[in-house]
Amino acid sequence: MTVSDRYRTAWDGFWEQDSGEPGEPFWDADPALTARRDLDHLAPYADHTLPVADLGCGNGTQTRFLATRFAHAVGVDLSAAAVAHARRGDPDGVAAYEQLNLADPVQVGTLHERIGDANVYMRAVLHQSDPEDRPAVAAAVARLVGTQGRALVLEPTNEAKEVIAAIAAQPGGPSPKLRRVKEHDLRPGEVAEGEVATLLRTAGLTVIDEGTTSLAMSETRLDGSPVELPGRWFIAGRL
Repeated sequence: MTVSDRYRTAWDGFWEQDSGEPGEPFWDADPALTARRDLDHLAPYADHTLPVADLGCGNGTQTRFLATRFAHAVGVDLSAAAVAHARRGDPDGVAAYEQLNLADPVQVGTLHERIGDANVYMRAVLHQSDPEDRPAVAAAVARLVGTQGRALVLEPTNEAKEVIAAIAAQPGGPSPKLRRVKEHDLRPGEVAEGEVATLLRTAGLTVIDEGTTSLAMSETRLDGSPVELPGRWFIAGRL
């Protein structure tokens, strides 16, 4: 299975016009507000001697932080331009980065054969995936965790669209970061209530824990505070 040409072209176009600097994309918040906080949910369940796979790693901002908490970190992204940014942003090689199509079970299987069972960090990927690709993405998570790993999956809820709409309606209109998202046809889709848990269970995983969260963006409000999108987190694995 392969992702749609529209999806691949949209992401390649976005990252090709990005500098690769942390914080430039709308969602690329400092790890202190994202991965560091997110790992509080995963830590009680994960074996930190296993590697961690950052799915949809983009320019590697979160991957580099994850590498400080696990034995080895690998970031994967559909876009070759994103992977190139991640590698340039990590001259010391604290993590590895690969181009990978999560909807392709052969590519995912090859990665699993190479790194073994792994923990998975996947932040706001499913809602950006075309609906027909979501079962394959969930299956990729299941393949990578194997029998020993644990996955942390975070997704914005439908209420996040209201927050984004309010930001776009601020005086002066959408910010440059939001405009870039729209210009490159990155269309966030709705993930229905219960859909993430259903996708994970259908892929053969048990949802071990879940809860509400806020997903910090690199975008700020007029008062300088970070934009945060309502979201949910899920810990999944095989028991």
